[in-house]
Amino acid sequence: MHEIPNIITERVDDIPLLLEQMQRMELPTLIDTHFPAHGNWYGLSLGWGSTIWLSSILSRGDHRLVHVEPWVAKRLFTLQTVTGQDVKHLDFTDDRLEIVLRRLRDDARWAQFENSLNQHTVRVYDLSTERVHVDSTTASTYASVSPEGLFQFGHSKDYRPDLPQVKVMQAVLDPLGMPLAPEVVSGERADDPLYVPCIERVQHSLGRCGLLFVGDCKMAAHATRAFIALAGDYYLCPLPQVQLAEGELDEALDRVWSGEQALTSVLREQEQGKPQLIAQGYEYEVPMSVEVGGKAREWTERRLVVRSVRHAEAAEAALRARVATATAQVEALNLRGRGRKRLEDVETLRQAANEMVQPHRVEAFLWLRYDHHTTPHPVRAYKDRPAYVKQDRQATVEVRVDEEALESAVRRLGWRMYSTNQPKEQLSLEQAVLAYRSEYLVERSLGRLKGRPLSLRPMYVQRDDHATGLIRLLSIALR
Repeated sequence: MHEIPNIITERVDDIPLLLEQMQRMELPTLIDTHFPAHGNWYGLSLGWGSTIWLSSILSRGDHRLVHVEPWVAKRLFTLQTVTGQDVKHLDFTDDRLEIVLRRLRDDARWAQFENSLNQHTVRVYDLSTERVHVDSTTASTYASVSPEGLFQFGHSKDYRPDLPQVKVMQAVLDPLGMPLAPEVVSGERADDPLYVPCIERVQHSLGRCGLLFVGDCKMAAHATRAFIALAGDYYLCPLPQVQLAEGELDEALDRVWSGEQALTSVLREQEQGKPQLIAQGYEYEVPMSVEVGGKAREWTERRLVVRSVRHAEAAEAALRARVATATAQVEALNLRGRGRKRLEDVETLRQAANEMVQPHRVEAFLWLRYDHHTTPHPVRAYKDRPAYVKQDRQATVEVRVDEEALESAVRRLGWRMYSTNQPKEQLSLEQAVLAYRSEYLVERSLGRLKGRPLSLRPMYVQRDDHATGLIRLLSIALR
């Protein structure tokens, strides 16, 4: 008799590739080492359960717990063959997956696991560890808000102020964009005080000094820059006006416009191999100090005065368009005709003109002159009514562009002040401009976390510990 073959049909998709990559990262071993299971735990280990769950998230682009068990049930043979484990669909019920999230919520164990994972990944893949980008984002949710909870209302980067949110602080390696230290905090928190804890975790995780941390203007707080400098690392960030001395930027720009200060050109090679001018600037040094333990600690900061060519051109075009639009709208108030409201007094006209100008934010560039006219208007006789002369009253406005003020504003467009404490021999002005323009790496990393393939937004978990555990799990998937 011929034995009847047992034919199993399953969709393999990208599962073997994902599981093999995670095994090279030693994910199952590291999770089991740093998050030991309870003595009553049965079935698949926490490490292998998390690894297979991650393959489901990455393959489907969906982090919802309810879909994991049926997904595993349809791929048991593939999962058992690739992992060498006795995989059962009951290992991925909602309650077991929630246990995984609660275990990942343990801050102390997560810090140890994160250090081991980062060091292993950097060593195995020989990744550059010289530059780190730091930024934050928010993830909205439909969960309820509690006074001391993680889900809070705040400034939404998802443009959903009507939904509660959590805030995620992220540090990524340049140029790969691999995340190093995700930090999960409540949604109403400001960004400024989150930089130091995140940078501390990166320093401890990579175990080396001399890193360059690149961030936006919220990283420019004096305390944050002092912390980085005194730790033996470097920073690069734009300086907001509050971090500059009064009139410092004006004085720096006056040196350029007077011809006293020559500019260094920053070129970037295009796809055709031709260099393109993207920025111009110069630098000067400023002594910095901070008091620590009653003693002054000092370092030297380089201030980079840089003009972005493309930003200046776009800003100028937008400004001139706003001025032209506001001018046309104000002049239209003088037109008369059917369907047009007649403005007879100056105050009413002035109020209408202000309502036209203010939304465009061009009050400083327009000169308005108001006048009042009385024009005789003959009215012919009609039936028993005799002819008469009617005195029409109308207020008018004359609008002119203050070209001198407009050109002065255009000349300032595109200029920005940056600060860094890295020596010029290690980071030239050209390299600093290009390094800051690589900030898209962390934005792209956060975009992948919130959108496809990880789809953090919106979150479908309701508990604070589940939300923190889920974001940490997805940060592993992002790696």
